[in-house]
Amino acid sequence: MPVTTKSRGPASRGPFDLEDFLATRTAAVNRALDRFLPRATARPATIHRAMRYSLFAGGKRMRPALCLAAAVACGGDEAEAMPLACAVECIHTYSLVHDDLPAMDNDDYRRGKLTNHKVFGEGIAVLAGDALLTEAFEIAARCRRWPRYPHQKVILELAGAAGSLQLIAGQVADLEAEGKRISARQLRYIHERKTSALLCCSVRLGGMSANCTPAQLEALTRFGYSGGVTYQKIDDILDVTQNKEKLGKTAGKDTKAQKATYPAIVGLEKSRRIAQQLTGRAFAALRLFRGQAAALEALAEFLLKRDR
Repeated sequence: MPVTTKSRGPASRGPFDLEDFLATRTAAVNRALDRFLPRATARPATIHRAMRYSLFAGGKRMRPALCLAAAVACGGDEAEAMPLACAVECIHTYSLVHDDLPAMDNDDYRRGKLTNHKVFGEGIAVLAGDALLTEAFEIAARCRRWPRYPHQKVILELAGAAGSLQLIAGQVADLEAEGKRISARQLRYIHERKTSALLCCSVRLGGMSANCTPAQLEALTRFGYSGGVTYQKIDDILDVTQNKEKLGKTAGKDTKAQKATYPAIVGLEKSRRIAQQLTGRAFAALRLFRGQAAALEALAEFLLKRDR
């Protein structure tokens, strides 16, 4: 996948270096997370080691990157968005720790490393996930307030995306669909909540940190929704087309667990076409920013073309 893309906006100044953007923002997010979290030696050390084990296990920090890119697209400062970017990453990591548990997806590997419960045991893994979720709200509370978005709105945004009507709703529906034949509409419900909700929240929070206008927030919402659903569709495709070494986690797991996926319901080719259509909608949502959303454009293309 090419990591340099041309901005489609009229203010384009040449290719956008996505690889450099992801590398520098990942490093910045990691430094911020290291500052926000208790030290690994803080008592009880076991829980803090477990939290850090999964939080710093690698990955491209896609949700924080989207948050920071959205802030810039709205004329904001990445430093103002950083606590919110870190809060979203804590929630994402907690969801992965719990998702990997034997009672959920039962996976031994995540990002090429043993999953949390394989290293620390199931009890500590549950508590590490709980602690990361709680930590997210403490970190988010450190952000400043903005004229349109006081702390109450920011915290409600984060809680709504992570709660029983969104992220958890998607996980519940995913579990209940195992081994059953469901429709594409039912699967879309799962994708919209299990994956798209937090991605959409990431870009919305980035916009809020820039005190974005209502029109900008609506555009970011459309972008985040389309990009989030695309992400999950590509995830389903990769599960049946890549190996464990490429993915960093167990390949073919969805098929073995009889999980509902787009390739299983509509086929690989149609799944790819739907992902391309959604990416087109994501680009369309960015027209409002008149060339100031080069990073978001590059990230949308990455979500479609990624191979792991």
